[in-house]
Amino acid sequence: MAPNASEKSISAYGDARSTLEGKPLDAETIRKMNAYFRASMYLCLGMLYLRDNPLLQEPLRLEHLKARLLGHWGSDAGQSFTWMHMNRLIKKYDLDVLFVSGPGHGAPGIISQSYLEGVYSEVYPDKAEDTEGMKKFFKQFSFPGGIGSHATPETPGSIHEGGELGYSISHAFGSVFDNPDLITLTMVGDGESETGPLATSWHSTKFLNPIVDGAVLPVLHLNGYKINNPTVLARVSHEELTSLFVGYGWKPYFVEGSDFDSMHQAMAVTLEQCVKEIKEHQKKARDSNTPFRPRWPMIVLRTPKGWSAPREIDGHHLEGFWRAHQIPITDVRTNPPHLKLLEDWMRGYKPEELFDKNGKLHAELKELAPTGNSRMSANPVGNGGLLRRPLNMPDFRKYGFTDISPGSTIKGGMANMAIFLRDLVAQNMHNFRLFGPDETESNKLAEVYKAGKKVWMGDYFEEDKDGGNLAPDGRVMEILSEHTCEGWLEGYILSGRHGLLNSYEPFIHVIDSMVNQHCKWIEKCLEVEWRARVASLNILITATVWRQDHNGFTHQDPGFLDVVANKSPEVVRIYLPPDGNTLLSVMDHCLRSVNYVNVIVADKQEHIQFLNMDEAVAHCTKGLGIWDWASNDQGVEPDVVIASCGDVSTHEALAATALLREHLPDLKVRFVNVVDLFRLISTLHHPHGMSDKKWKAIFTDDKPIIFNFHSYPWLIHRLTYKRPGQHNLHVRGYREKGNIDTPFELAMRNNTDRYSLAIDAIDMVKSLGNTASGVREKLINEQMAGKAEAFDNGLDPEHIRNWSWPWPKK
Repeated sequence: MAPNASEKSISAYGDARSTLEGKPLDAETIRKMNAYFRASMYLCLGMLYLRDNPLLQEPLRLEHLKARLLGHWGSDAGQSFTWMHMNRLIKKYDLDVLFVSGPGHGAPGIISQSYLEGVYSEVYPDKAEDTEGMKKFFKQFSFPGGIGSHATPETPGSIHEGGELGYSISHAFGSVFDNPDLITLTMVGDGESETGPLATSWHSTKFLNPIVDGAVLPVLHLNGYKINNPTVLARVSHEELTSLFVGYGWKPYFVEGSDFDSMHQAMAVTLEQCVKEIKEHQKKARDSNTPFRPRWPMIVLRTPKGWSAPREIDGHHLEGFWRAHQIPITDVRTNPPHLKLLEDWMRGYKPEELFDKNGKLHAELKELAPTGNSRMSANPVGNGGLLRRPLNMPDFRKYGFTDISPGSTIKGGMANMAIFLRDLVAQNMHNFRLFGPDETESNKLAEVYKAGKKVWMGDYFEEDKDGGNLAPDGRVMEILSEHTCEGWLEGYILSGRHGLLNSYEPFIHVIDSMVNQHCKWIEKCLEVEWRARVASLNILITATVWRQDHNGFTHQDPGFLDVVANKSPEVVRIYLPPDGNTLLSVMDHCLRSVNYVNVIVADKQEHIQFLNMDEAVAHCTKGLGIWDWASNDQGVEPDVVIASCGDVSTHEALAATALLREHLPDLKVRFVNVVDLFRLISTLHHPHGMSDKKWKAIFTDDKPIIFNFHSYPWLIHRLTYKRPGQHNLHVRGYREKGNIDTPFELAMRNNTDRYSLAIDAIDMVKSLGNTASGVREKLINEQMAGKAEAFDNGLDPEHIRNWSWPWPKK
């Protein structure tokens, strides 16, 4: 360790202070690297300010500036600095490297690198490497009709936008799982490092197998400030930082300072040492075929915020202070001296020494970058759809329930689907993983362990042999952080592979915003021609609201569906299969799909089975339909339509239908089940929607519809807005009423139980008049008796718990 590396000083200024000493760069290389850095910083400022006069070939005037100045400057220098140093090592060692930019709005730093490498101009020929192309390149940034200030899908080589902070490390690890030659160089902003998801994701090394996986090389960029506050990790000592990251299992190296020549030497020697250690760890594991968990290297890079900006303006700090976070000089349009200051600053990078008169980067500087797909912004992993291969899918029909009496046989659809999933894993051992927060066993998916156990690189105890299902070469990724699981999965599929996340319904809300961000990502990808389609993000939600009676009110929340339903219809799908065979059909469809977020809701407990496999496939293909065997309106107008969506909701709705048919046999009841939620939307608003003509054929436009829904009832009203006869639609669903209940009592609290539904039907069928009052009273008495027995015995009555469809299926 160098003498200064353990000092408690946390200044970002001065000569380089680093853990490692060495001077691997000659003076000529440093001269070129300084010039390359200046070119990147010039491009970054150009993106923030200019719409014309890109090379400052004439004095800077107001008409050369953008009308609105948008973007961020603070982290650009550190990211560019790191990128160009990795370029040297890519060329030296022929490395395969992807760059993940964590600091959110720090896109100028990496977009500038893509432009200097020539990738940007290859992807967008109008942004050519000439004066006119540079002008368009500058103007498009944070400009209407252009690109955003993050590493958006329009950014070559990006799989991480950073619109929401906290996921750079988990995305990076997702990209290197089953990608043994890849190093994902990941810039972690010090503001980002304050988020919970980022803090947890440092543990990802415990799940990285150096034989089959690549490596993540994090660079924690401490530039001291967020928008206008100091950052936590930038204000603690070296000893504390070292202890923190050693405790996480990493081996931190420090590189700190502001003097460019010495910083180039320090970064060069440090980054090269990290790459060597990564390769050594991998070689040791692969040569011996013995996986182990090393202390993977990481870098703590401390530079001034807005490095290379003026230190002060009008007596106020800029470089090294929070004012450098966004637009560094905000009033250049109204303050002539500041406009001149900006011009002097940009000219200080000496663009005439960097670009020829036509705007092309000088050849000696161009040579610093790799070529072809070795350029980080051209890495195919950054456009993972190019690498995606279809899954080798087993035939899901062979796993269906065949020995059932529909409407009466009780089986576990989730446990059966796990057999299908087991074989899917076995047939795709290098490009499919199952992700979840420590719930694979609980969610009845343990059968998959026969094909691939839980990845575990931590210590083992003797008792782990008894059902621990741990292995370094497993295919199941479990950590009790929904954020990390979701981040791993996103990184895995965005880099060309396939996966499935399973989670309890009440806590899937933890990743609401992550799913939001992914939806936005793939929606924007649809507009980017060169983006190849990636596998869908598949989320299996189980341990659902109606079977969380034992865990109580905290575990009862089906509202994730509302979150997903708000997203663009081009990218989201929601399925609620009512039984085991429909679950298989839906799962097969979702795992084959691309560029969607598929949400599948299916309870993990044993339930009544309704459809044979052929019927299930037909029903799922239609998305919704009339169950003729449960209806008695054949050839006549129905008096009432009973509809359902969701497995438990369907069970209760069918039981209500049976009650009506038993007590009021002349009442004509039509039973409808919905498996594809978006079939309810008009075809004008969703590709899965249906026409009003189809709606009327299924639901009628003049008969009462009692709709029993898995989630909050308001969502159905929203999806069916302006449907014919909408005033006849009466939706029952979860109404935020719960406790430690029995399943029947929980349903009754929310008016989704069979008795409440049957009573609703009696009340709404006008033709009954007052003739069914006795039946109504009988149902109320049975409902009260059921509640009383639940309170007395802690169990629902046997006839409720073990109900089955009372008639032979037609």
